[in-house]
Amino acid sequence: MTRIIADISVSLDGFVTGPDPGPDNGLGTGGEALHTWAFSDDPEDRRILSEGTARSGAVVLGRHLFDVVDGPQGWDNSVGYGAGEVGRPAFVVVTSAPPASLRTTELDWTFVTTGLPDAVATAREKAEAAAAARGKDLDVVLMGGSATIASALDAGLVDMLVLHLSPVVLGGGTPLFTRAAPRTLVQRGVLATSTATHLTYDVLG
Repeated sequence: MTRIIADISVSLDGFVTGPDPGPDNGLGTGGEALHTWAFSDDPEDRRILSEGTARSGAVVLGRHLFDVVDGPQGWDNSVGYGAGEVGRPAFVVVTSAPPASLRTTELDWTFVTTGLPDAVATAREKAEAAAAARGKDLDVVLMGGSATIASALDAGLVDMLVLHLSPVVLGGGTPLFTRAAPRTLVQRGVLATSTATHLTYDVLG
């Protein structure tokens, strides 16, 4: 069964970037600390990263995040979703208009201009097709940014919320939640490593 999983790193004070994020500084000032766990040698961090990539049949992201990862300081062969793992999933971008050009042409990009629900539906189709081809269950991962994840939660599109709580107080930046609709969560997992606390919740409604 294909699940819709929102997966994002967050600071102790609730930010997913540091102050002053931009195309050339996507994580903002000090925001790199949020993803220390993803580059850690801790075996549990490595396992969580590898398992997350392995379960990803398609990944959804918003246009602002796409502009960062496709920008000159963005993803390359060693940095990015699935980098260093076996293969990369399809990527679905929710946007008002497709970009005029692409830098990361080696990746499978689809641009959906008809809203987040349609983007998630497109990603589900891609994940299900990949699952059938590989003979295993695969999920749709919402990797951000925060507005995309918050909107998906508000719309009832998310089955599971995974937070990587980094031991840093950023003091500002992009908040994960702003006036979010009430949701009932059921805690399914807590794992503390040397670099983060990994939290898993089922989203009930």
